[in-house]
Amino acid sequence: MLAETVVLKPIQTTVSSRRTVVKASPITGEELAALGDIGRTELVKGEIIYLMPTGHPHSFYEGNITIALGIFVREHKLLGRVLPGEVGIYTQRHPDTVRGADVAFISHERLAQVQSKSFLDVCPELIVEVMSPDDTWDEVHEKLEEYFAVGAKLIWVVAPRRQRLHVYRSLTDLDVLTVQDTLTGGEVLPGFQVPVAELFG
Repeated sequence: MLAETVVLKPIQTTVSSRRTVVKASPITGEELAALGDIGRTELVKGEIIYLMPTGHPHSFYEGNITIALGIFVREHKLLGRVLPGEVGIYTQRHPDTVRGADVAFISHERLAQVQSKSFLDVCPELIVEVMSPDDTWDEVHEKLEEYFAVGAKLIWVVAPRRQRLHVYRSLTDLDVLTVQDTLTGGEVLPGFQVPVAELFG
């Protein structure tokens, strides 16, 4: 079986306050999925990165966004799905990179194109990233570049520390919203709107 052929023999392990990078022979996204539940991870160019569990504030903001999107999609019978909970998305192949998005919205049109049985090999239209206290903007922008390169149309980056919400339509086209503003769904989710204060409240 595939899971049995994957042998992880770390040749170098780097530990920081938030992640452990295990460097071994590059593995594929399919091989990562076959390993089963090995904890919260991402795959970057074939290397497994073990991430720290998120704190409860992170989960609270993620939940608020999931609820707001879920209610809107259900009430308007939109043809798509809201996907919370670190959904895996391929952003590169050979070597594989699989990122875990906090929340995503993918249309049924794109979902019908998915070939993978595990992680999404077609990018959702909307991706939401909630920053953790130790996240850096360099790390966030690295993910943004990857997501836009594979077809994301809209990315929301939630920055809890300053209670800001960054709305990216591209790497250079963005708005920064405060708790006095209203978040809208743009061309991806026409008609969606929610006060930013409700997402942080």
